[in-house]
This record gives sequence, C-alpha cells and structure tokens, in this order.
Amino acid sequence: MIEIIPNWHPILVHFTIGLLATSVGFFLLATVLPVSQTLKSNWRVVAHWCLWVGMSITLFTVLAGYFAYNSVAHDTPSHAAMTEHRNWAFATAAAFLLLTIWSIWLRLKKQIPGYWFLIVALISGGLLASTGWHGGEAVYRYGLGVMSLPKVEENSDGSHASHTHGEASADSSSSHTSATTATNHEDGSAHDHAEAETKAKAKDKTKSANESHENTPHTH
Repeated sequence: MIEIIPNWHPILVHFTIGLLATSVGFFLLATVLPVSQTLKSNWRVVAHWCLWVGMSITLFTVLAGYFAYNSVAHDTPSHAAMTEHRNWAFATAAAFLLLTIWSIWLRLKKQIPGYWFLIVALISGGLLASTGWHGGEAVYRYGLGVMSLPKVEENSDGSHASHTHGEASADSSSSHTSATTATNHEDGSAHDHAEAETKAKAKDKTKSANESHENTPHTH
C-alpha cells in the first residue's frame, strides 16, 4: 500500500490549483481579447469544464486538508500557520463554489459570462493564489507534514557542490561498508572485523578486571 504523507491532500491540491487557475485564465482571455467569436466560444467551453472538474476535486481536497489539519504533528507557530492556510482555503472553496453554480446557471440559460462574472473569477483566483502560498509556507517554512529534514554538514552552504551525488556517493558508501564489515580471504572464508574487534575488547576488559582483582589485598 502506498504511504502518502500526511494524506492525499498534497496530491489533490495540484489538480485544484491547476484546473481552477486554468479556468480563470480562459474566462479572462475569452472576455478581453479581440479574437473571433468561435475561438472565444471554445475558450469558454474549456473554462467551464475546468471550473466544474476543478471544483469537484476541490471538495475532496478540502476534506483531505481538514483531516490533515486535525492529525498532523505541529507546534504553536506551525499551528498558527496551518490555521491561516485553512481559513484561506475555506474562503477560496466558497468563492469557487459560488462561481461554479453561477457557471452552470449561465450554461443552462445559454448566456455568456459577463464582466461581473469575470470580476468574481479574478477575485477567486486571487484567493486561490493566497491559499497556495500559505500552504507552501506551512510546509517549507514550518515543516508541517515533513518527516525529516536534510542534514547540512558543518561549514557547508547546502548547495549541490557541497556534497557528493549519485553513483560516487553510493560507491563510496558501498566500498566503505565492505571494507569495514566483512573481508574475504584467500581460503574463501569471511568474517566481520567489527564484531571480532568488539569481542577482543571485551576479552581484554575481562582479563584486566581479573588481574586487578588478584593484585588487590584482601582482608579476611
């Protein structure tokens, strides 16, 4: 089973942003650009469908996000960040839900979206952008939903040039492991040097303890 952290919200949100933003963009183009009516009509069809599909996915995006909000580990600063993201998300979803109902009503009446519709669409797009930004802040600035963070070496800026990549790192790790753990000898036998060294140290400690005990005068 695929494990998705914290849940399906990080996957669904990409479809929400992509489809709804595309919808707003095509409504804008179809309204303001001086092109043929055929092209405008085609753009409106694309805009309507992106809005309808995007809003349908957004319902699941919001549910998954709300579940993550109530289940992901966090502290006081990150709680404030994800609460702000949640509030923006609710406002955005409400705006696009209104726009979707309005869009369906216009299609049923066979009417063309006007400037008021476009204004609401642009406002909704602005809310969407703000929600996305706050979501990014919650993850990349406060680490919400992140299981581990990169460990940057001391005196390193964390850039690509500051550490090894790919096969070089893997080969180095592999050779180091084989050199320190097991050695094949000419007779075909192999043993673990680390384990043998540990046993030798334990044996030396036991011997030293026995000698110390023998040299200590006893009172009877």
